[in-house]
Amino acid sequence: MFPEVLTEGYKTFLGERLPNERRKYEALGAGQEPDVLLIGCCDSRVAPEVIFDTGPGQIFTIRNVANIVPPAEDNKGESHHGTSSALEFAVVALKVKHIVVMGHATCGGIKAAGLGSDPLSSGNYIGNWVSLVEPAKAKLAAEGDHKDKDDYLTRLEYAMIGQSLENLMTFDFVREAVEAGRLHLHGAHFGIATGELRIRDPKTGEFHSVLARDGQSLAPSALIHCS
Repeated sequence: MFPEVLTEGYKTFLGERLPNERRKYEALGAGQEPDVLLIGCCDSRVAPEVIFDTGPGQIFTIRNVANIVPPAEDNKGESHHGTSSALEFAVVALKVKHIVVMGHATCGGIKAAGLGSDPLSSGNYIGNWVSLVEPAKAKLAAEGDHKDKDDYLTRLEYAMIGQSLENLMTFDFVREAVEAGRLHLHGAHFGIATGELRIRDPKTGEFHSVLARDGQSLAPSALIHCS
């Protein structure tokens, strides 16, 4: 049986949202032109469309364990690059103007990378994937951050957002668009229990609440419209 939560949700969509947005969906049938690519975690508690109150066609999303952007690699051979291929499509084909890497609190993937965990299967797919967090861990270690600190995992979540932003610049098509001023990169972190959105200062790497930036109250949508 098809999941009831999906069936009931679709009935609501048909009865409420679709009639109100029919023209929008008809236009989207011809193609999409989102300005924003959001790279987030696949955690079910962190839905970008809900957090930013966006409609269909507004943001292009890539979601994976721990919102990781891998460094660019040679695509020859039998390797498969799901995140990299979606990134390529968003930047080269859709020509998005912004990329937002959004991490979140209590991220299981970051915890597995930071504190270690037993493989969930013989393939250890998660373990292999989150090994990409190692450079961020090394940076924290160099700064004197150790596992016994209460905020270690939060700081690692922040550090991985910064690492993913650095990895974005290893892709030629991203670097060229950024240097030409056509593309802007941003970091963000969402607190699940509090609903707080913190954005990354590109100069200092520090994260600050979007509601208190510059002493003014800002709506979360300010993040995806920043220049």
